[in-house]
Amino acid sequence: MLGDAWLWMAVVWSPPAYMGFSAPDGFDTLTVTVLLVAALVKAALLWLILRAPMPGPLDRRARALRLLLYLAVAYSLVLWLPMALLPDEVDAAFQFALSAAIDVLYLLVIRWRSWMLRTAAGAAFAVELAGAADQLLDELDLLELRSGGIVALGLMLGGAASVVLTVVGQWRDGRWSRGTLIAGWSSLGVYALVIPLNLLFEEIAGGSPAMSVVVDTAGLVGAVWMAATARELPTGDRLADLPPARRRAVRVAVAAVVVLPIIAMISPEQSAHLTYSDRLAGCYHRPSFGDLRPAERDAAFLCRARSRDGGVPPMFPDDLSDQAVLAYGRALCRAKDRDEQEAILRRAGSARPTWGADPWDLVYVCPETVGATRPELLRSTAETKAANDAHLAEENARCRDPWPRTKGVVQATATYFLFADGDHGYLVHDPEDAAAEEAAEQAVDKLYDDSAGIGVSGSAALVGHVEDVADLCLTVKALRTAPPRRTAGWDQVTEVPIVSRTGRLTVPEMGEGEVGAGAPMPNLAIAGKGRYRLRVHVRVGEAGEEHLVVVYPGASRKRLKLKP
Repeated sequence: MLGDAWLWMAVVWSPPAYMGFSAPDGFDTLTVTVLLVAALVKAALLWLILRAPMPGPLDRRARALRLLLYLAVAYSLVLWLPMALLPDEVDAAFQFALSAAIDVLYLLVIRWRSWMLRTAAGAAFAVELAGAADQLLDELDLLELRSGGIVALGLMLGGAASVVLTVVGQWRDGRWSRGTLIAGWSSLGVYALVIPLNLLFEEIAGGSPAMSVVVDTAGLVGAVWMAATARELPTGDRLADLPPARRRAVRVAVAAVVVLPIIAMISPEQSAHLTYSDRLAGCYHRPSFGDLRPAERDAAFLCRARSRDGGVPPMFPDDLSDQAVLAYGRALCRAKDRDEQEAILRRAGSARPTWGADPWDLVYVCPETVGATRPELLRSTAETKAANDAHLAEENARCRDPWPRTKGVVQATATYFLFADGDHGYLVHDPEDAAAEEAAEQAVDKLYDDSAGIGVSGSAALVGHVEDVADLCLTVKALRTAPPRRTAGWDQVTEVPIVSRTGRLTVPEMGEGEVGAGAPMPNLAIAGKGRYRLRVHVRVGEAGEEHLVVVYPGASRKRLKLKP
């Protein structure tokens, strides 16, 4: 009736500023419902906290423990707010000192009835205090204790163990009632549920402050336990157990407090369930289909379907659920043509329906369909590499040395692969020359000014191809002296000057791309830095286009057409 801000203050007991931070646009229906339920639960828990202490004598230690427990309860209820106005290191120091004092008094006041149990409790308390000390050191910008996830997990488990051992000690002591022990075990359950509830909040609630209200309400269970522990300190014997009917009512109430908030947070099935995004670290790696287990393939498709690589819009809108994206993906697999794919993408609300879907993306959701026409997409990385290596070996094997009787100091024969949609030719160049890129560009410009199809600029010579963009057989040889002018059997033979400024001359090899020599190419500058002559033999026959490149030291700058 009074508005969201007053509802927030009444239930969470914090200023409206916190509500504005958590929900600047106001509360949705789910959050209002959770707040109203939390109000009733917190009222019941607060009534348990504020019950008057049991009468009876207390020694000095028990009196100090009661005072500190009530101080801890007051801190969890209201004192946290003024403490938040102080520097963080003051708050951390206060919590460390309070926890240490309570743990020491627990060891002295509780009648453990077993030195082993008391020792175990002391060890658990020490681990719990180590976590508090780590927080204090962090606030003071000093050396932290935590050195990794394993240590952090150990500190967390130590805190849980301290609760377990304290409740066991209270049970063996006999002073505390069944209700107090139930509160202790319940606080452990809340402690264990904080992490999964927060994960549930991130994935299901989508930013709603409802989960913070649930966690805040559940946190009062620990205050109930501390208040009950302080209240029942004077009694010498175990209190009478509750009647069976009341015990059943308490169990039902505890189960409702734990289970109902979780059920309330579950979204309906038709709502979007978003798990994978192109912004996740795992989506930057694009694994091959054969490298993935069946359970990982849907995730790979979701990463690709939501990808924005290159600034292009994703295949599906961001608000479409993972389940819907997978369903549309399988529908795309069943499409008969590109037009049907476009219609499916339009129904899905895609920002780029005319692009359709590529088989290398769809293979993750329908491998049986894609694999029937594109079996290579089913390979693993190792299988793809083996297939590529076999293809290179087969292509290189069809090329033969056209001048076998003349052995070079270094030489190699391989297939040179060109772009399928057009390529100028191949370079013989000094790749380490500072001006290598500029020299290559100038060689391209000069290529078409020469009838022999060879453009030369400094340390780069671009040799063009005769046939219309076909892979060619290339043999390179480096000789110490000029070879004889052997032109028989060749369509054209041309000799040009070239320079090596760093002592290297070679032909580019094919790396991860599609262009380059299919085998390692040697360094043809066998005399180191200096001037060389480059003789290129070209012919086209039944075996396709063949090139023989011979390099030898020579200072001449003449350009010779030896044939035709």
